[in-house]
Amino acid sequence: MFWSTWHLDPLAAVLLVIAAVAYAWWLVGARRRRARWSAWRTTSFVAALALFAVLQFGIVGRYDQELRWAFTLRLALLFFAVPTFAALAAPVSLLRIGGPARWSTAADRVMGSRPVRVLGNAIVAPVVGLVLFAVLLTPLSAAIRQSGACATAITVLVPVLGFTLLAPLSEPGVLRSSTFVTIEFLLAFVELLLDAVPGIVLRVSNHVLDGSLVQAVGQPWFPSPLRDQHLAGDLLWFIAEVADVPVLVMLFVRWQRTDRREARSVDALSDEEMAELTRAHLQRRG
Repeated sequence: MFWSTWHLDPLAAVLLVIAAVAYAWWLVGARRRRARWSAWRTTSFVAALALFAVLQFGIVGRYDQELRWAFTLRLALLFFAVPTFAALAAPVSLLRIGGPARWSTAADRVMGSRPVRVLGNAIVAPVVGLVLFAVLLTPLSAAIRQSGACATAITVLVPVLGFTLLAPLSEPGVLRSSTFVTIEFLLAFVELLLDAVPGIVLRVSNHVLDGSLVQAVGQPWFPSPLRDQHLAGDLLWFIAEVADVPVLVMLFVRWQRTDRREARSVDALSDEEMAELTRAHLQRRG
C-alpha cells in the first residue's frame, strides 16, 4: 500500500536535501579536524531523515487531509519521533566541531537564548505538547487538517518545535543544577499522564469532536468519521506514551552530567573553602 500511494512532496524533498547536505558537511569538517564522532549519532540522523521521508511521501502524507488517523499520525510523529532521532544525532554539537566558526557561535547564542532555555525543559515541554494535541479535540482540527497552507506549516514548524524542546536535553553543552533536573524528572513522569489525555478523549468519545461528519471517499477501506476518530485516538495515545521514554533517558543522562560537574567543582575546593561553604550552609539552615 505504501508504494501504491507514493507521491512527491517538493517542500519535504528540499528540506531533506538541505538537512542531509548540512550534516554531511559538518561531519566531513569534523573528520578533517580529527575530531571523534559516534557512528550511532550519524545513524540516528539518517533514521530521522528516513522517517520524515516516509511520513511526507507515503500513505500518511498522501491521505492526511482526508483521514483523521493519518493526520494525527503524521502530526504526532513529526512532533515526537523525528525530533527525537534528530536530537540524538546532536547536530548542534557536530556544528560546533565541524562547521564554520561563525555558525558555531550563532548556534551557541541560540542554545543559550531565553526562549530555547524556557522551552527546553520538562516543565514547559509537557504543556506545549498538551496544547498542541488538545487542538485535535476542537472543530479547529478539521479546518487545519483540510488546509494546504496548514499542511505546509506543519511540515516545517512542528519538527522544529519538537527539536527545540528536545535539543537542550540531549546536547552535552546544556547543563542544569541537580535540583532543577530532579524537578524535571518528577514532571516528566506527570507528562506520561498528560500526553495521553487527548488520545484518550478521542478514543472514548462517541461523537465526532471536530464536527466534520462527511466520510472520506476514494478508497474502499476508508473508515467512517467516528471510526476514523477512534483510530486517531488509539495512535495518539500509544505514540504519546512511548515518546516519553527517550525523554526520560535524556533527563537521566543530563542528571549524570550535572552530578559529575558538581562533584568536580566540589573536589576542586580547598579545605578552607569547603569549611567556609559548610559554615554558610549551616547558617542558612539555622
